[in-house]
Amino acid sequence: MRSKKLLWLFSLLLMLTLVLAACAGDGEPEEDTSDEGGDSAEEGGESGSGGDLSIAIPSDVVSLSAHGNNDVPSSNVRENIYETLTDLDENQEVVPGLAEDWEQVDETTWDFYLREGVMFHDGAELTAEVVKTNFDRIMDEDIGSPYAFLLEAVESVEVQDDYTVRINLEYPYAPLLRNLAHSGTGIMSPNIIEEDYAQMEEGGDVDTYINQNPVGTGPFVFEEWTPGDSVVLTRNDDYWGEPANLDSATFKVVSEQSTRIAELETGESDVADAIGPDNISRVEGMPNASLLQEPSVGLSYIGFNVQKEPFDDERVRQAISMAINKEEIIEGVYNGVGIPAEGPLAPPVFGYDESVSGIEHDPEQAQELLAEAGYEDGFETTIWTNDQEQRVDTAVAVQSQLEDIGITVEIEELEWGAYLERTSNGEHDMFILGWSTVTSDADYGMYPLFHSSQHGTPGNRSFLSNDELDEVLDEARRSTDPEERQELYSEAQELLVELAPMLYIHHQEYLLGVDESVQDFGIDAQGIYQIKDAYIEE
Repeated sequence: MRSKKLLWLFSLLLMLTLVLAACAGDGEPEEDTSDEGGDSAEEGGESGSGGDLSIAIPSDVVSLSAHGNNDVPSSNVRENIYETLTDLDENQEVVPGLAEDWEQVDETTWDFYLREGVMFHDGAELTAEVVKTNFDRIMDEDIGSPYAFLLEAVESVEVQDDYTVRINLEYPYAPLLRNLAHSGTGIMSPNIIEEDYAQMEEGGDVDTYINQNPVGTGPFVFEEWTPGDSVVLTRNDDYWGEPANLDSATFKVVSEQSTRIAELETGESDVADAIGPDNISRVEGMPNASLLQEPSVGLSYIGFNVQKEPFDDERVRQAISMAINKEEIIEGVYNGVGIPAEGPLAPPVFGYDESVSGIEHDPEQAQELLAEAGYEDGFETTIWTNDQEQRVDTAVAVQSQLEDIGITVEIEELEWGAYLERTSNGEHDMFILGWSTVTSDADYGMYPLFHSSQHGTPGNRSFLSNDELDEVLDEARRSTDPEERQELYSEAQELLVELAPMLYIHHQEYLLGVDESVQDFGIDAQGIYQIKDAYIEE
């Protein structure tokens, strides 16, 4: 085990790195050398440069509704269309967003004062009534938003005047301001909300209209979505703040890692996401591109469906966690990039406890636990993954390591959308996935992943239900005392060692290749591209 001193030093260095990285560039870079961006550059931001940014992403978006599916590819696009009442700065501190100020009236009442004159892309105006419409929609059970848990403490939303929104809470709720910075609480045009409800009344599915007509107040306007191929956004020249520099941004689906890198090399794409640790030296050796490597508040993990045999027995889950050598996976699959995870929270996240020790690698003890659970001869099972290379390689490593203790594992690779849907439905045995604690608060890093009310799409794809853990997580989100919250989250992390609903692999680092012509590009600790200030240098 690493010493507490080393962990403390690492956590400090990681936070400093995040700050410096964010200061260096706060947008997602990409370049297109076509002539189309030149004439309109003067309409952009302060740099005087525009350009058409092409970003090669590994998976297609799933939903363009701000309140839709909770996945990173979708969030990366939506982040530029929609905006939230609050925001997080480079230090992960809460700052104004669409709300220029707020006031805590009492323990359970908050007033938010909206910016005046903010317009949606379709000409509608941002008002308190529009914010209420959006928040009511998130909490509408007929919508079934996976982000409803962000507003679970909200009792009601009131319109005080045209630009003042009052949020009444059922109980004091410390993470409120951070939750309102989450893209899942993004404010959509009232027109598309109305149209979507109308088509639902005629038998349509939730978000059908919105997915085709996403409209927000953000710095980019939706142009086109070709499922399986690309999403195109263009600059919002009527943006209420400083307009973006780029003329357009194209999020291009390129599932093969080698193809993304080849496109970066040839200039077909300006940014290649998820290049993989084995390709660091290749990108660093490119004359036209450089490596962007940033730490994260993310987690990669192997989950168990605890409602299926034999994973309904925590001894089996503990045994598998002991049998899998995650250090080998980090070195062999991730080329040593990232740090081993002892639990669900990364060091910079509030609530992280360095004193909590995870399950140690111990194959002999694993076999003893299997025998104790009645599986001395092992068993057959499946592990699911999508087509992301590192996850596939992780599945292969797990298959090999579990064979040593008599467990036969079949690997099933699914398309991204189907993977999310079927794991949400609980059809799986074991699965490989990731989670980013977007708010940098333990409530977001633990409640959706482990609370029994969050089964499926919100995040709890292990389908864990534990009354004691639920009670601790509920109490932690109701407390406004930081010390008390820390104690509760430490208790929750200790409980999770015993419950073992998942094997925490590591807190990854984001690896992207960026063309040298792309300026002021960055990726934040949550894995979200920040492209507003980016531009392409001619």
